[in-house]
Amino acid sequence: MTRLPAKTAPGKFVFDEKAADRACEFFPRYLRHLKGPKAGKPFELEKWQRDEIVRPLFGWKRPDGTRRYRTVYIFIPRKNGKSSLAAGLGLYTLFADGEMGAEVYSAAGDRDQAAIVFDAAKAMVEASPPLASRSELYRRSIIFPKRASTYKVLSSDAPTKHGLNAHGIIFDELHVQPNRELWDTLTTSTGARRQPLTVALTTAGYDRTTICWEVHDYAVKVKKGIVKDDFFLPVIYGADEGDDWTNPETWKKANPNIGVSISMDYLAEQCRRAQEVVGYENTFRRLHLNQWTQQSKRWLSIEKWDASGMAGGPIDLDALRGRKCYVGLDLASTTDVAALVYLFPWDDGSFKVLPRFFIPEDTLQERSRKESDMYGLWTKMGLMTATEGDVIDYAAITRQIEEDSKVFNILEIAFDRWGATQIVQDIIALGLKVVPIGQGFASMSAPTKELIRLVLAKLMHHGGNQVLRWMADNMAVKQDPAGNIKPDKEKSSEKIDGMVALVMALARAITGEETGSVYDGDRGFLIL
Repeated sequence: MTRLPAKTAPGKFVFDEKAADRACEFFPRYLRHLKGPKAGKPFELEKWQRDEIVRPLFGWKRPDGTRRYRTVYIFIPRKNGKSSLAAGLGLYTLFADGEMGAEVYSAAGDRDQAAIVFDAAKAMVEASPPLASRSELYRRSIIFPKRASTYKVLSSDAPTKHGLNAHGIIFDELHVQPNRELWDTLTTSTGARRQPLTVALTTAGYDRTTICWEVHDYAVKVKKGIVKDDFFLPVIYGADEGDDWTNPETWKKANPNIGVSISMDYLAEQCRRAQEVVGYENTFRRLHLNQWTQQSKRWLSIEKWDASGMAGGPIDLDALRGRKCYVGLDLASTTDVAALVYLFPWDDGSFKVLPRFFIPEDTLQERSRKESDMYGLWTKMGLMTATEGDVIDYAAITRQIEEDSKVFNILEIAFDRWGATQIVQDIIALGLKVVPIGQGFASMSAPTKELIRLVLAKLMHHGGNQVLRWMADNMAVKQDPAGNIKPDKEKSSEKIDGMVALVMALARAITGEETGSVYDGDRGFLIL
């Protein structure tokens, strides 16, 4: 067996070779593989499982002899033996950790998900005479009478989770956890234990407001040395943001069990599908390359968005003077981002896009504290306007429209018919035409599909505006049974107001009398 070199940190930690070997030997001695070509054979740990997880986790000790690491975060793509490894770790904490009255839990977003690891652990016990003879097996629990210890299933929909005294926690697919309640309840229930262990396992998600992203972000910072935490073990496999997701070398980098539980042929097949079906790209990148995406289903490749945006070069304000345009106005919430997007039809069938964004100054400061300072940066760059107070000053938007109407030939301003406020009356008072746009499939499907066509044809020139690009990358779309699509704010991971405003402006450009329909002549239809 390959051994880690003996290491010590004076006065802090020591590496116990015997403890590490004992943990590694537990797997092939007592456990059997359950599925695939290795079914029935001893569970021999793969090198990465042994050297990056099991040996460090159970080998490193504190001066008092207890385990150094109290949390291990295992970030790994699907089909890399995650459930089997998790089951083995759960059984080791139950049978071999020397803890009296140990409470071990398999936890997840729902009971069925939580049962996946537990059921694997139970089947391993049933296939192991030494463990089975020491156990009492029930539908949702394994009891080890000798030490009065139990291994149970627990999920976020359990009626009560307080009062637990967890020694081992196997938290599967943290990215689907609906909220932080179960995570906080379980991790804070370990306080009375000598050497509790929380094992968090997950593939990448897309919602960066979840407990999973919080833990993932922390793990990355620990791994990079940005945050010092001697008790947290980050094990992270995945493609980096700049990696070519179509390159087989990237697949190998992200999948440590390649050639064992997942094949190159399978990944090649899934990659081909992702290249042919835009909606599957994010699924492939998230589940098989472990890349956090901005939405569950990508509406369009961000690379295509970038290519289209710069095809016409930077947006030249002087070239827009006096030009006819349609405007989309998405007010969203009074405490969040509002978007005003100008869309200029061009003689060659392309469009120029000029977006403007507004945010309450108090919200800007709060977001900068809690998230990142990108809003502050965009404000300093002039890409976003901060209005005084804790709600958007609609008068500031009206003033901007009034100023723009002196420079551009504004034909129509489209707005959400359910978001009508005093601002609409103020715009009408300026002598401008406003048109309500419904947010359902009937109104939004045609312009959303046309937007895709224009981007793919490199005819939507936005000059690479950073805020609009961020929103384009955030945007998910919803599809009905008839194949109609529209922007989906609920499923989009972050703000998409600029994209909604762009679609509304395009809706008027499609039907506006001044330009005629974009479907006239030989431009053709987009078929999805």
